[in-house]
Amino acid sequence: MLLLKRLLAWFQPDISRPLTQAWLAALWMSLLANWPLWEQLRSLSLGTGFLLAFAGMVTAATGAVLSLLAWPRLIKGVLVLLLLAGAALAYFIGTYGIVFDPSMVVNMVQTDARETRDLLSWRLLANLLVLGALPAWWLLRRPRAPHQAFRHRLGGNLAAFGLGLAAMVLLALSVFATLSSTMRNHKSIRYMVTPLNAVYSVGAVAARNLAGPKGPPAVIGADARLLPRAEGAKPPLLLLVVGETARAMNFSLNGYARPTNPELSRLPATQLFSLGDVTSCGTATAASLPCMFAPQGHSAFDADKPQENLLDVLQRAGLAVLWLDNQSGCKALCDRVPNDFTTQLPAGATPLPAGMCNGEECFDEALLHALDRRIAALDPERLRRGLVLVMHQMGSHGPAYFKRSPPDLKPFQPECRSNELQQCPREQVVNGYDNTLVTTDRLLSRAIAWLQTKQARFDAGMLYVSDHGESLGENGLYLHGMPYAIAPAEQTHVPMILWLPEDGALATSLQPGCLATLRDKPASHDNLFHTVMGWVGARADVYKPEWDLLAGCR
Repeated sequence: MLLLKRLLAWFQPDISRPLTQAWLAALWMSLLANWPLWEQLRSLSLGTGFLLAFAGMVTAATGAVLSLLAWPRLIKGVLVLLLLAGAALAYFIGTYGIVFDPSMVVNMVQTDARETRDLLSWRLLANLLVLGALPAWWLLRRPRAPHQAFRHRLGGNLAAFGLGLAAMVLLALSVFATLSSTMRNHKSIRYMVTPLNAVYSVGAVAARNLAGPKGPPAVIGADARLLPRAEGAKPPLLLLVVGETARAMNFSLNGYARPTNPELSRLPATQLFSLGDVTSCGTATAASLPCMFAPQGHSAFDADKPQENLLDVLQRAGLAVLWLDNQSGCKALCDRVPNDFTTQLPAGATPLPAGMCNGEECFDEALLHALDRRIAALDPERLRRGLVLVMHQMGSHGPAYFKRSPPDLKPFQPECRSNELQQCPREQVVNGYDNTLVTTDRLLSRAIAWLQTKQARFDAGMLYVSDHGESLGENGLYLHGMPYAIAPAEQTHVPMILWLPEDGALATSLQPGCLATLRDKPASHDNLFHTVMGWVGARADVYKPEWDLLAGCR
């Protein structure tokens, strides 16, 4: 009789106990909130036995972690947070094919309200309600756990933790051959295990921030200076346009079949040069921007060691620098130089034209509005030496591509009008995306026209490069942000365009025809810092001429 009671107690545990609640939540999250993971594994045809073993491993690992947190005043709050986070992650992983790693945590922290609104949908709300809010509501209605001595509760929690780890190891050993090959060949799976991926990633970012150096960023290019100019030579004016989410393979300048660059294509081939083999520093803005403005290059750049960047070095050399933003900010790059947003007009400027902005968001053409007035407000002494103007686009930021192109610039129809890209035919997703590239093409063309009006005063030129690429449904992936080591080419292959007027001082100082040879040569974000330095005649100890794309043509 006693044995029967114990068996019944095992199958009917006291749900007021924190440890029971932890394991019930582990079971719910592992089996239900991981539906994208199970769909991915099922598509690999690994067999029912492996799927069951992997599900047991995820449940055991999740339960083991939660066992350490199974304390009366802690567990419910932790579980509610994880249930809601797991439900949200299930939606984004299942909908866009993203993975959740430490770099994605950084992206989330730096995302602004405009970008967040583009990600909201009714299906997201449904996921949150069914997978997160419903079990959280049930959990919060459970009675308070009966008192238990600290040592007994600690012992129970540690025992449950040990049993969970042991079960995970035994299950892993039972399918070790399949498990090892699957993890080796499909590395993204390790970032899909919810909520363990969130716990690890948030913890890694928090630990990194706590361990990071405090105080001002490290100085680079302390000896920055400008090379002497010939008597009567005009100061440089470089417009550096930082694109957003543009992928090189969709630029008609690079051979894409659709006319996504109709205006730039009409410019003389002796002035406009599109580099067709350029690799990004990262797969998201938060990773790429700091890296591409640093001198070390992708392989040596350390985001955990704050340092000055290209803008600081150019300003120290004596140039005027201005960062103009139409997105979520400069990721601290422009903190020490003059900077502004398109929505913040300078005093005395005419209002933006009707239809240029919609609420808090403006089309990228707003970057050109009141530009002369913004420049006139800069230090005149620095302007006499030269100007580097940076424009940070909204570009092709998804998933709401249809919001990034104005009504009069949508040549590819029909376009996807939803932020749930997987609900649209892929042709419509590509149409909406390609329309954003036509919008960028018009911005660059009009920016060049503006530069041409400045040639009497400056030796003007333009350099455009995107921060990263974008997946448009290839292999079930959408958007960007994949871990760099496993990111597809769609997210790392970016466009880079140079415009130099033929009669400009820089163009005439280069070997005839040399720039045309750059079109097919490999390049990367590593070249940006040094190419800009060489372009405007700035030098410092961090300048590497071998990374300057123009150095070989001088």
